[in-house]
Amino acid sequence: MKFERRDIILIAGLILVMLGLIQYLGPAYSAIIVIGLYFGVKIYVGKKRQLIQQDVGEGICMECGSKITNKKCPNCDIFEE
Repeated sequence: MKFERRDIILIAGLILVMLGLIQYLGPAYSAIIVIGLYFGVKIYVGKKRQLIQQDVGEGICMECGSKITNKKCPNCDIFEE
């Protein structure tokens, strides 16, 4: 897993979640939960990114998000014809 700039935002958010959990759980339990959340989010985003790379083909429509085929969006370009 490569460390990216958006990981700083993820870590900052998870630190805030950990501070909120410390009130109800001990620091050790909240740290374990936050570490699990970090790796869970990283694995989920990695799998989603890999799935998108396999299914993209020519690209993704910026309006509706569907896959572009024959240089046209099947949902958005039907109104232009």
